[in-house]
Amino acid sequence: MHHADTELLNIPVEEAVFSFLDVETTGLSPRSARVCEVASISFRGEERLGSLAELVNPGGPIPAACSAIHGITDEMVKDSPSFGEVAPRLLAMLENTVIVGHNADFDIRFLRAECERVGLKFPGLPVVDTLAIARKNWQFQSNRLGNIAAELNIPSEGWHRALADVETTRKVFAHFVNALKPAGAVTVGELWKRSGGKTS
Repeated sequence: MHHADTELLNIPVEEAVFSFLDVETTGLSPRSARVCEVASISFRGEERLGSLAELVNPGGPIPAACSAIHGITDEMVKDSPSFGEVAPRLLAMLENTVIVGHNADFDIRFLRAECERVGLKFPGLPVVDTLAIARKNWQFQSNRLGNIAAELNIPSEGWHRALADVETTRKVFAHFVNALKPAGAVTVGELWKRSGGKTS
């Protein structure tokens, strides 16, 4: 991580900009599968600063097994932009922010691969993974996003579409931040360490 990011780690959680991120894909491997939807919303505290939600044409068929999970079909993406058309807006939005995702590694691996295909570089940013926070600090019956939301009585709808998932991730994240505050997780860095201290 470069100098700007180290400064970012010292900022109180309320003052940092967090970008909640989720992708839906045509499979599990970033080598062979592609992104078919990307969503991100950025917040500083309770203030929503921006949002992006785009269906992406993956350049090939979406397997039925994947459509069964996220509901995105070939028909829905046939007139959608390519990842290369969406990428500049996404990267501009992520600049100088902390990325938050549920199992964030999955999304970031896909975004990194998609950026490489179009000659762009996915930025190295601090990553806070709500899945890692859940595993390290709570004991939910299951650590799937939907289950955590249900156990915390967080209403969620439209599972496994990217924008619904980022909205839910944000609510789960807000719950975790509030719960960890008495334990001293008040700067971005402390929260980041509690989720494994990874960089994108």
